[in-house]
Amino acid sequence: MKQFVVGSAFLMFISSMPADATNDHAISLEPAVQKVAFMTSFGDTLPPIGYVTFCREHQVECRPGRRFADRIQLTAAKFNEIEEVNTAVNAAVAPITDLELYGKPEVWTYPGANKGDCEDYVLLKRRTLIEHGYPESTLLITVVRDENNEGHAVLTVRTDQGDFVLDNKRREVIRWADTPYTFVKRQSEKNPLVWISLLPPDSVPQTAVSASNSH
Repeated sequence: MKQFVVGSAFLMFISSMPADATNDHAISLEPAVQKVAFMTSFGDTLPPIGYVTFCREHQVECRPGRRFADRIQLTAAKFNEIEEVNTAVNAAVAPITDLELYGKPEVWTYPGANKGDCEDYVLLKRRTLIEHGYPESTLLITVVRDENNEGHAVLTVRTDQGDFVLDNKRREVIRWADTPYTFVKRQSEKNPLVWISLLPPDSVPQTAVSASNSH
């Protein structure tokens, strides 16, 4: 039997629960935790231009999946598997900008020659987790603004214990609210071709470009 080493983020998450919350029954999050565990969406928005081009070239990968699940049930084994995929892809791909690799500012594709930028990491992680049996509807490409207010892409995994983020900038998988990012937009769980806004309506207007100029 395969033994799992539980990720530190999951251990912190478990330790914050009531003593009886880790049994076989459904876990109910505390109201204060529940408030920040799940992202709030604010209606449809324009997808990133790079994603539109990617879908023209990979139409099968942009269709709604055959299996729909609103969220996966997060167990220690599942969390460990997600962290393993995040770590493995981060280690296998060397960061490089699209301009350096392709001579273009915005190219969404899978890593070429084990090199790529943030969207390439996200696409590979998403495909890998789908191959592991995760429903496409629980794995959503997400555009954020990083600490330097630059465009960046991460993968959001929707679980019954909150929305967690896989990021090429960090090994740990953490809740979205624990990142230093401003969340801008992500795919809809119901249709990967549809994107939804994560910014309140009174925020600065969004553009169709992800402006992903970070690795």
